[in-house]
Amino acid sequence: MTLLAVERIKLLTTRSPWWCAIASIVLAGAFTALVVGNASTEFPASVATTQYGYQMGLAVIMVLGALSVTTEYRFNTIRTTFAAVPNRAAVLGAKATVVALLALLIGEITAFSSWGLSLLLAPEHDLALDSTADVVNVAGVGVVYAFSSVIAVAVGLLVRHSAGAISLLMIYGLAAESMVQLIPGVGDDIHKWLPFNVAYKFLTGEGESSGGMTVAGPPLSTSPLSPGWALAYFAGFALLLLSLAIVSASKRDA
Repeated sequence: MTLLAVERIKLLTTRSPWWCAIASIVLAGAFTALVVGNASTEFPASVATTQYGYQMGLAVIMVLGALSVTTEYRFNTIRTTFAAVPNRAAVLGAKATVVALLALLIGEITAFSSWGLSLLLAPEHDLALDSTADVVNVAGVGVVYAFSSVIAVAVGLLVRHSAGAISLLMIYGLAAESMVQLIPGVGDDIHKWLPFNVAYKFLTGEGESSGGMTVAGPPLSTSPLSPGWALAYFAGFALLLLSLAIVSASKRDA
């Protein structure tokens, strides 16, 4: 508990979490407003479309996760932390936990803010959360943000450089996975198992009520996993990557 409290203080006494929270809410809300505000009877808004901008917020959350680690390496405060607590796995596990909890909170605020904004912009459309799929479309965003932040922390630990870690996360999360589908013959088969595509399956589910959520790039190939197993797969990937990063950090000089 002491480590969690220390990491919470270290994280929340910097400006980046507050700016990232604002940016996530504003960016996601702005993209959602563009879509829902132009909804019509021909192209009606749905609960899924209220989360149209979730990837913009996701990008911000991954920046937050990476910076939570790389800034400590940049200013050498990580050396002081490891000197005070030699158990690096415990320290880094606490850091990832605090970042994930903050990402969860930001994600839920972002998702429900976008949904509430949509209710104001399109009150005549059916945006009620009256099914499990609809609830997951909204509430599930925070869960995806939490595990995505763990992935970002892991990448930050492995790369240790802010620009490099953020560039890698942005390129992979926003472009590389979709581009995999362009590989002749096996692209779609590989893409079905890539982590962010699987997380997308968790959010969108399998019902028609979840079909309006779209992202940039080529059409997504559907993961064969059920939404529940898709979440477990994404969580497992995040925790595995974090474990590898902690092992690497434990063997390298701070």
